[in-house]
Amino acid sequence: MPDYRHILLIKPSSLGDIVHAMPTCAAIRRAYPNARLTWLVKREWAGLVERIDGVDRVWPVKSTLKSWLSQVSPLRAEQFDLVVDLQGLFRSAAIGWFSGSPLLVGFANGREGSPRFYSRRVSVPQSDMHAVDRYLLVAKAVGAVESGAPEFRFRIPQTDYDEVDRVLSRFGVTPGTSWVAMNVSARWQTKRWPPASFAEVADRLQQEGFGAVVMIGGPDERADIAEVHRMMKTPAIDLAGATTVGLLPALLSRASLLITNDSGPMHVAAAVGIPIVALFGPTSAVRTGPYGVGHAVLTGKVPCSPCFSRTCHNTVSLECLRMVSPQQVLAAARAQRSQRMAPR
Repeated sequence: MPDYRHILLIKPSSLGDIVHAMPTCAAIRRAYPNARLTWLVKREWAGLVERIDGVDRVWPVKSTLKSWLSQVSPLRAEQFDLVVDLQGLFRSAAIGWFSGSPLLVGFANGREGSPRFYSRRVSVPQSDMHAVDRYLLVAKAVGAVESGAPEFRFRIPQTDYDEVDRVLSRFGVTPGTSWVAMNVSARWQTKRWPPASFAEVADRLQQEGFGAVVMIGGPDERADIAEVHRMMKTPAIDLAGATTVGLLPALLSRASLLITNDSGPMHVAAAVGIPIVALFGPTSAVRTGPYGVGHAVLTGKVPCSPCFSRTCHNTVSLECLRMVSPQQVLAAARAQRSQRMAPR
């Protein structure tokens, strides 16, 4: 078995995909405990990767082609002896190839011609497997055999918990108080459960004593949250843009439950072990659902789902999501109420 000493893991984006790669990182770290492991990631997600256990160095890049090209010489100077590309796109494979590493590993079915760059190609036996398990195939291909359950390990500093407690306290949520996180937005319009349905659920949860409903999201999701707020009869807490992506593990680990569209925060919540009620429409929970047992995934049974499309072509727009009623979500939330689980 080779003894790799300088490893580059390429997984630039996005938030959920980065979380899916955590068990692969953990497996590689366990197999090569003396190696220096560097993770190349887009700058906007660097704060999260900094908190992933087993990562020695975070290599942030901007999204521009110029930024990627500027990394070639510095990466080549690092003299990596193993490069793992989990992104599977032309840009990620090319940067791995330009690094000069003698071993560049990626998926045989990678897109945009990426497999041409790889010196070792990893086959995926079936399309309907979870991204976590698919990434672990690459870990196995480089000698990092998974033993036991896949591991999602964050190293969350106490300062993160302190900052989260300060932010929540400003809104009247004191440490140790039960509260529900709610993520009403998603990158795709077709992934978004109706705002009116979120509003009804949020009102009922607060009326039934679940504690405060805390809306989470980035600055660009403020409009979606505001729309839900306008439809609510009770006040909710809006944390959109109030915390950084690096604080998400600490923030969500304080919640008792997350109700969410298919989104990046959903995967962070699964990784830190809080129960989830997830709304799925055009995407597949088999491939990218919350990883672990016990989570509730709700979706409408329509012939065209999952379509994996950012545009709905169904006669009834977003029928796959609209078929899920607030009553179903509330029933799932009640069932999850006392549950506190660990990822599978």
